[in-house]
Amino acid sequence: MPRSRPSYLKPSVFWSIRQGFPKKLKLALSTIALVIPLLLWAIVSYSGWVTPMILPTPTAVIEAAIVMFFQENLWVDIAVSFTRVALGFLAAAAIGIPIGIAMGTFYSMESLFSPIVGTVRYMPVAAFIPLLIVWFGLGELSKVAIIFLGIVFYNAIMIADAVKFIPNELLNAAYTLGADRKAILWRVILPASVPSILDTLRVNIAGAWNFLVISELIAADRGLGFRIIRAQRYVQTDKVLVSIVVIGAIGLLLDYGFKVVSRKLTPWAEHSTH
Repeated sequence: MPRSRPSYLKPSVFWSIRQGFPKKLKLALSTIALVIPLLLWAIVSYSGWVTPMILPTPTAVIEAAIVMFFQENLWVDIAVSFTRVALGFLAAAAIGIPIGIAMGTFYSMESLFSPIVGTVRYMPVAAFIPLLIVWFGLGELSKVAIIFLGIVFYNAIMIADAVKFIPNELLNAAYTLGADRKAILWRVILPASVPSILDTLRVNIAGAWNFLVISELIAADRGLGFRIIRAQRYVQTDKVLVSIVVIGAIGLLLDYGFKVVSRKLTPWAEHSTH
């Protein structure tokens, strides 16, 4: 019988699976992904197919941005919102990271925290607003608390899952070399979890900005979420879009910053490129 020839995987640049990707092609695809929506927006808005009240033109949005930055002190709103997000995010990290590591490491801690973490993370944060007003008043604390509640439980559960994926062979090797439980936690589990912790924080900081708009429903007189709500009330869609774009730009910068920090702190880890 004739011997069958072995089949080989045909090389592919566009459809390669974790085999590298040309930087020029990556830049081209990223540019296309941004240009096409902007082009469609320009065509629809400038053609007059929809009224400016529904979809303002790019020119109108740029003009609104100039007015908001140079005449309406949008920088102050950016600073106020950034401070709220930073406080809520850091508090959620300070609480969520230790709980997540404990849940992923010890079955006892998983049994202790899983019921509350697994239950509360499914509850809508907006439903807590009346209680938070009663508990913390109408000041900054209630706004920060909403952002905190929105992401702290996701931090915990995602980090716990990451810790559980640390290979048992790594732990057994450390035991064989004479490590005790304290050494396993601090010298094996914690260092192995750092890349996943940073990735979790990078993902959940986006959630913090989403909950910002909800938090600024509570008697806010400054902030990007407040700007969006007030502009929506007066049907100023151009200003709504400006505020949304600003939040998106801040998010992109923070995402890039987390990627840079991850590469610097954990050069041995595989990092996401998206």
